[in-house]
Amino acid sequence: MNKRTSQLLALVGVGALALTACTSTGGSTTPEASPGEAVSSAAPPAEKVDLTFQSLSDQPGAIAATEAVVKKWNAENPMVQVKIVPAGWDGVYDKLVTQFAGGAAPDIIHYEAASVIPFALDGYLADMTPYISEDMKSDVNQGIWDSVTVNDQIIAVPTELQSYMVFANTKMLKSAGITVPTGDTLKWDDFRAMAKQATTGGQFGLGWGLKSPTATFMSLGLGNGGVYFDGEGDTAKVVIGDGELKLPNEIMAMNTEDKSLEPSTLTQSGGDVLAGFYAGKYAMTVQGSYQAANIAKDAPEGFEWAVLPALEGTKSAAQSANPQTLSVNIDSKSVEQSAAFVNYFASAENLAALNTADALIPASKAARDLIAEQTGGKDGWTEILASGDHLEAAPFMKVPNYTQWKDTVATPAFQTFLAGQSDADGLSKALTDGWTQINR
Repeated sequence: MNKRTSQLLALVGVGALALTACTSTGGSTTPEASPGEAVSSAAPPAEKVDLTFQSLSDQPGAIAATEAVVKKWNAENPMVQVKIVPAGWDGVYDKLVTQFAGGAAPDIIHYEAASVIPFALDGYLADMTPYISEDMKSDVNQGIWDSVTVNDQIIAVPTELQSYMVFANTKMLKSAGITVPTGDTLKWDDFRAMAKQATTGGQFGLGWGLKSPTATFMSLGLGNGGVYFDGEGDTAKVVIGDGELKLPNEIMAMNTEDKSLEPSTLTQSGGDVLAGFYAGKYAMTVQGSYQAANIAKDAPEGFEWAVLPALEGTKSAAQSANPQTLSVNIDSKSVEQSAAFVNYFASAENLAALNTADALIPASKAARDLIAEQTGGKDGWTEILASGDHLEAAPFMKVPNYTQWKDTVATPAFQTFLAGQSDADGLSKALTDGWTQINR
């Protein structure tokens, strides 16, 4: 068993993120892509190349958009054909471990930055740096590139991202005498004051689904200077200070002091909270930005809503960038053709179509501009796209044992805190001691 295989199999033993295969033949020249124009192909190879593309898209619109990109590529590149291998998000980490260990991983791999990095650290992903044009590099925020960079190598091309946004029942806000905020950002203190003012007559100002709170706390925590980890790799340490505790303490204060947060929502998922939002039980809810598509589709007729500007903490409006990604299997016999397809997929036109279908934020500015033009900013797109400017790499992205700590330590510790069964000191101790136990 080689070193890479033993390392991957070890990952299965410590737990993986819960959220096909053949290789090909041929060779080509290195492709380049501009942010607004798709690359047609690398130089045609001497022999036909067949590439496998493991796609995790599981929503009808995203599946259709992905199939359209592949169909167009195949029509333009008869000597380099791409076959989609559908795979759902559930269990995909363990599946990739098995595929890589058995030498059966696909040529092109769809995943997310935080989860694909361990495979890069074990040497299973090609360095994409030589295949990405300078135009594309400059069109994506450096903070997003940082999230897919390992040992100075870009190991994936970012495609789609989400942010956490405030969705508001504008009719309820106006009835409470609140002017619907506009502008670049919404300061947290103003948001908290709005929630308190909108709490009246048995209706709450806020419903927040925090059944699985870790990702939310760690993403929005960046705006308060909360980084949670110091260092990278095996030497990283958990750090819990004022910045890390600010958001959990504020949410508990809204619940217990302001009485503006509907308590039962703290144990619900974001999707479960939407029913109460539609019913007028609370004036605002914090959700992943992708929920804009669901609200536009599912909200009752006449429901008046808006997406508010990005939340700004004590330091900034930063949130963590954990993009969906496309990587290339380093053991593919057609790395250059695979990279050419990835560049093609990541053109502004293709990313705009895919992200519109998923109601997510394209990694490139050119694609965001295209969506803004196509949608006219309606259904919250102006605010959602603008929030993409605040996404940056978070320290946890480069910590191999983060996933295990998140699932087995952080989530139960945050749940216990939100249930009022521990205080801030207890939360800090649980997060720190749990990390120590995992790394013994």
